[in-house]
Amino acid sequence: MLNWSKIDTVLLDMDGTLLDLHYDSHFWLTVLPQQHALAKNISLSEAKEDIFKRYQAVSGQIEWYCLDYWEDQLKLPIMDLKRETQHLIKVRDDVPYFLTELKKAGKELILLTNAHPENVMMKFEHTAIDNYLDGVVSTHEYGVSKEQQSLWHQVQNDLGFNKTRTLFVDDSVAVLNAAKEYGIGHLLAVANPDSQQPDNEIADYLNVTDYRTII
Repeated sequence: MLNWSKIDTVLLDMDGTLLDLHYDSHFWLTVLPQQHALAKNISLSEAKEDIFKRYQAVSGQIEWYCLDYWEDQLKLPIMDLKRETQHLIKVRDDVPYFLTELKKAGKELILLTNAHPENVMMKFEHTAIDNYLDGVVSTHEYGVSKEQQSLWHQVQNDLGFNKTRTLFVDDSVAVLNAAKEYGIGHLLAVANPDSQQPDNEIADYLNVTDYRTII
């Protein structure tokens, strides 16, 4: 279990951590391949093969998370398409209580997301989760993703948190590995980021499927 007395700052991922990942999974794995197939007049299987190869080529890099990059690559109106399915954007059921209790306990709550700023603003408009937060950082401000050590150096330099007294919460093991390498003192994985998918098996990190169990 977490020792909350040793934690001052909580860095929180957004998609899959505060919000249900189903919206993003549906968009990137279903909506975009369908639109790509229509635009190129190719079969859905051909579109998926092409797009998934492109995803793999930039996995873990800032380009993977950059809507401008994908708009340029695929010649599709990415933000317009994302808005068409925004009804699927949903805050995890356990998040309001979790964040409220952390605020009551005096913890500093910072969103640290790889999501593109336009994407972040759309989700804030839809969910108002920013009302719980003391700060918001999109890694696009630094041009490098959370998977990279240089990001952690820059963010700590700007925010000034004590990394040994910081908790970082994310659903990506690759990102948690980067935070661990940097020396973030407390790490928590989310094992059920997508409500429509089975829970993930996470052996290397303390993990939760309901934040209410750790308050």
